[in-house]
Amino acid sequence: MKKALLIGAAMLSTALHAETLTIERIFSSPSLDGSAPRTLKVSPDGARVTFLKGKQTDYERLDLWEYHIDSGETRMLFNSNDLQSGEEVLSDEEKARRERMRLKGSGIVSYEWSDDGTALLFPMGGDVYYHKLGEKGAKQLLDTDAFETDIKLSPKGNYISYIRDQNLFVKHIASGKEMAITKEGGGNIKFGMAEFVAQEEMSRMTGYWWAPDESKIAFTKVDETPVEVITRSEIYADDIKLIEQKYPKAGTPNAIVELAIQSLNTNERTWVDMGENKDVYLARGQWMPDSTTFTYQWQTRNQQTLELRAFNTKTKSQNVLLTERSNTWVNLHDDLFFLKDKGQFVWASERDGFKHLYLFDNSGKLIKQLTQGEWVVDSIEAIDTVNNRLYFSGRKDTPLESHIYVVPLDSEDSAATITRITELGAYHDATFSSDASIFIDRFSTVNSPFQVSLNDASGKRITWLEENKVEKGHPLYTYMDSWAKPEFGDIKTKDGATLKYRIYKPESAVENPDKKHPVIVYLYGGPHAQVVTNKWAGNRGLLMQHWVDQGFVVFTLDNRGSNYRGKAFEDPIYKKMGSIEVDDQVAGVEYLRTLPFVDADKIGIHGHSYGGYMTLMTMFKAGDYFSAGVSGAPVTDWRLYDTHYTERYMGNPNTENDAYTASSVFPYAKDLKGDLLIYHGMADDNVLFTHSTMLYKHLQDLAIPFETMDYPGKKHGLRGKQTGIHLYKTITNFFERTLK
Repeated sequence: MKKALLIGAAMLSTALHAETLTIERIFSSPSLDGSAPRTLKVSPDGARVTFLKGKQTDYERLDLWEYHIDSGETRMLFNSNDLQSGEEVLSDEEKARRERMRLKGSGIVSYEWSDDGTALLFPMGGDVYYHKLGEKGAKQLLDTDAFETDIKLSPKGNYISYIRDQNLFVKHIASGKEMAITKEGGGNIKFGMAEFVAQEEMSRMTGYWWAPDESKIAFTKVDETPVEVITRSEIYADDIKLIEQKYPKAGTPNAIVELAIQSLNTNERTWVDMGENKDVYLARGQWMPDSTTFTYQWQTRNQQTLELRAFNTKTKSQNVLLTERSNTWVNLHDDLFFLKDKGQFVWASERDGFKHLYLFDNSGKLIKQLTQGEWVVDSIEAIDTVNNRLYFSGRKDTPLESHIYVVPLDSEDSAATITRITELGAYHDATFSSDASIFIDRFSTVNSPFQVSLNDASGKRITWLEENKVEKGHPLYTYMDSWAKPEFGDIKTKDGATLKYRIYKPESAVENPDKKHPVIVYLYGGPHAQVVTNKWAGNRGLLMQHWVDQGFVVFTLDNRGSNYRGKAFEDPIYKKMGSIEVDDQVAGVEYLRTLPFVDADKIGIHGHSYGGYMTLMTMFKAGDYFSAGVSGAPVTDWRLYDTHYTERYMGNPNTENDAYTASSVFPYAKDLKGDLLIYHGMADDNVLFTHSTMLYKHLQDLAIPFETMDYPGKKHGLRGKQTGIHLYKTITNFFERTLK
């Protein structure tokens, strides 16, 4: 008896000391992601790899490192604490830019190489530092009271350029001489800056472009006079700020954007004629290699027509190189690549229903289609002009993983000779050298964090840059005994669509399939996103592991409207947001109900942003399927959201009023049956806090109980370690109360 008690006590002691994944640990240092670096780049001369890496004591404080390819030596180039100490004070413009660029952390958060590979530039705290290889230290090039943004190194490395007080400046590095390209900026007028919807919805974070030979700069003039001013509150813990913001809500006037090109030598400024209709979008800008022709992508307000236009700075003439049209919308992309000295360019198009690559000559004549099939290209990664090979990322083998492929440019049937150079079973992100001879492969799986290798052009590994293997000593290693590996699968809808899902099962569901478990459905559900992938999901993925440890089944499904499945998979949401997506999520729950270990009466749902909107729509429209929901920073009425995003999918509310009403959450709120928690950042400038407060009032007027958790001073991303811990605990505690 005594022996049995001792054994039992020993077993209990072991159980008590076993590592369990807590929410606090998810946000603690060292990061459970391990030591994989980020923002990796191959220097233009191919001699080294540079990257950013968080400190062991604070994974959000980033330093700049380098790896010498020949010697195999890795060393810190710059310690961010040596350059700038104390709390980093950012301007409102920089905060907004970082939020939209999804730049996290502090210290050195971005950097760039000069084209010749002899120098590095990295902004910090509104100023900028310059390092010449072979020289000691970094030279601070800007030290002003103003906060400069969008700081760039010119193509040949002779200048830096930046925005200060809504004007564009350049500074000659050697002489220190500064020149104002524009002086008229201020108030409603901004030069060289991307307007709100360009940053937020077009992923165009800049409003100026250097010519390759540094002779000219193309830049925008943005006039925000027509844009309506909204007054929104930014509610902080001890202060409320009333912010007057130019915010173009759907159906209201946009900023007027003009395009100019200025010579650095003569200061001659030429305005490009973009047409009589000013209610259009300037989506992209890019110089041809000859520094004479500037191309820009011109898009109609309804986004059903996109033109690639070319402006010749010598003749002052322009022509349309190609036109893309759609009955729904034309997706923007960054896949335009000019082949130097060949008079050709590569362009991505969805004209056959899937995003593929096409080769044109510089007059816009189609030479041939390079890729084809019922799968999509992600993006152009590099072009080897010597050997006529193009490297791209895509989903030829599976939509769940991005892989790197190579296709010859000079083959008569290029599409038939596509070769995959990365290994199946992981999700790959590549960064190539400028000559495409080597590339950095940053890859991961849903069960293993990012590993980083240096590979040759055939895909063969040259060396590990960071193996980051989950073994003894790795921060994640102690949690692997209880790690739940998810299963992937397909669901067929009643109308014949194939949907991809991922499911995590707690150990008790595996050991006893007849024991009923509550379910948390995590979703996003909106366009230009994909959640079901074989890719490391960071803190959110770790939270799912924590939920599984607590006995929840965790399920995710990518409904129609989401990305990487082709245009026909996206189009059903056109003028019908919140409809087909809900139907597909219901199909997911109907599948869950067939599983013996699922408690059909205890299924919860959670998402943030569009996922917050989807949480509300599923709770309101399909309340028999979901008994609890957590809606984060939700859109509640698309009339309140911005022009470019909303009108792309919903049309203009001035002509599509009924569609907007049908896609709003308000007509369905009366049907809420389950428990609902809504949270929102109280200084959100993307999905305005108004979205939630309007719903709060609406539900209160209906006398329908619900819960809220709002975060003073927080933007859309709800950043900060302590905030993250609080948010994850709030969500988890809610599901513990309502589903168990």
